[in-house]
Amino acid sequence: QVNMVESGGDSVQTGGSLRLSCDYSYRKDCMAWFRQAPGKEREGVAAMHVPTGSRTYADSVKGRFTISHDYAGKTLYLQMRNLKPEDTGMYYCAAEYCLRDLQLAPQDKYSYWGQGTQVTVSS
Repeated sequence: QVNMVESGGDSVQTGGSLRLSCDYSYRKDCMAWFRQAPGKEREGVAAMHVPTGSRTYADSVKGRFTISHDYAGKTLYLQMRNLKPEDTGMYYCAAEYCLRDLQLAPQDKYSYWGQGTQVTVSS
């Protein structure tokens, strides 16, 4: 059983910053952040292949979001800068055992999920 708990969501204004955290119990080699806006499908925004450090970002967040990992602390982070209203949504961390980098694979490729943390960006 992999327990994953997100935190750090908040309400901010356009241009603001937030850092999301995801504490987990057992590390998996592929970890990612997804988000889901009301009425929309869940989409991957950032993914990381922990053994190699390879990172993949959705085009919509490149240059603004950074995914990172603290192995000792068993925490996955998502640093978000220059936030926009379209970044609003529930943010989830996800993990999967993997033999290769999953990059921004669809959500059905990930077996382990947190409960989500809400990010709201107002204009």
